[in-house]
Amino acid sequence: MRLTIARLGHRGDGIGAGDSGGIYAPGTLPGEEVEGELQGDTLTGIRIVTPSAARVKPPCAHARSCGGCLMQHASDATVAEWKTAIVKGALDGQGIATEIRPIVTSAARSRRRATLAARRTKGGVLMGFHLRASDTIAPVPNCQLLHPELIATFPALEALVKIGGSRTAEMSLAVTRTLTGADVVVSGAKEADAALQLDLARLVEAHGLARLTWNGEAVAQRTPPLVKIGAARVPLPPAAFLQATEEGEAALLAAVREAVGPARKITDLFSGLGTFSLPLAQQAEVHAVEGDAKLLTALDKGFRMAEGLKKVTTETRDLFRRPLEPDEFKGVEAVVIDPPRAGAEAQSLTLAGSKVPVIAAVSCNPITFARDARILAEGGYKLQWVRPIDQFRWSNHVELAALFTL
Repeated sequence: MRLTIARLGHRGDGIGAGDSGGIYAPGTLPGEEVEGELQGDTLTGIRIVTPSAARVKPPCAHARSCGGCLMQHASDATVAEWKTAIVKGALDGQGIATEIRPIVTSAARSRRRATLAARRTKGGVLMGFHLRASDTIAPVPNCQLLHPELIATFPALEALVKIGGSRTAEMSLAVTRTLTGADVVVSGAKEADAALQLDLARLVEAHGLARLTWNGEAVAQRTPPLVKIGAARVPLPPAAFLQATEEGEAALLAAVREAVGPARKITDLFSGLGTFSLPLAQQAEVHAVEGDAKLLTALDKGFRMAEGLKKVTTETRDLFRRPLEPDEFKGVEAVVIDPPRAGAEAQSLTLAGSKVPVIAAVSCNPITFARDARILAEGGYKLQWVRPIDQFRWSNHVELAALFTL
């Protein structure tokens, strides 16, 4: 079957033009003429007949085998335009028009956290990312997505699999780059008896890892893993959420700083480790609210070890079940809200009834952001601008920061 590609879908697949508009063609670009075999609504065995001028040679040698990156065949400008359109399309769907600023994209080789799959084999270790929609693991020794310091942990990770993995079960290895070394969280491994724990501790020392968490238990720590957030050095809890790249975090923070302006009393909702609370405490008193007590404990430790910050208070609270009510924002000059992918519908409803003059919103899901933006708009808020931010280069994920005012 031959068809012409009209546009890119939200998952990065090309979508046919005209009567072929319901056919998806992975790895294709708008304007291309392609051939392949139709299986259901997806074209397979694709051959590019007429390539797009936006098609580029993938920068990574693993692009064809690895399922970690979907869009390495497209120019940076094409990906930026596509991701910006995803944000605009979500807002259009809610009838919201606003200024959409140029997207900020993290550089290649900048990801500071990743989760790899691995299993022990007869000849050694197989470790990498899964092929797209597959359980097959593709090795990625020259990955162009991960920070070089993450790549440098691969020998240590492979050693962990050799002594703690099995040939029948897949392991998951989440590794995060910190100021004091790599923090590694392993799941799906063999149970760590006394002998294995001793071997794991020796491996952590030999490879200079900061900490190793094994099937949910911290089994070895050479030094506490610390991350820099503003002027603070924050202890990282195992498997804690951290922005994917330092550049992306800086871009989000810059947008939030601009949004809150000179506010001197700020409430930070879904604060996490203090990505925004701690830097904003250089200018304002901040009340950080988060459902995970471990994250707030780490935030508080970072705050108490830092110098020159204004008062930061914390509150453990499930904002999905018990959002802050309008009267709890009395005297607050700005709110920062950064919910998970599900968005913050309940909290947006109470915010819409508040009198907070400024809301700085951060989101990793344009669809739920647009839904919540509609709730705020119905409460009298105006969406002044949105800044798309691409921390997940070559993927179909896009984040954003935005400013609402009364």
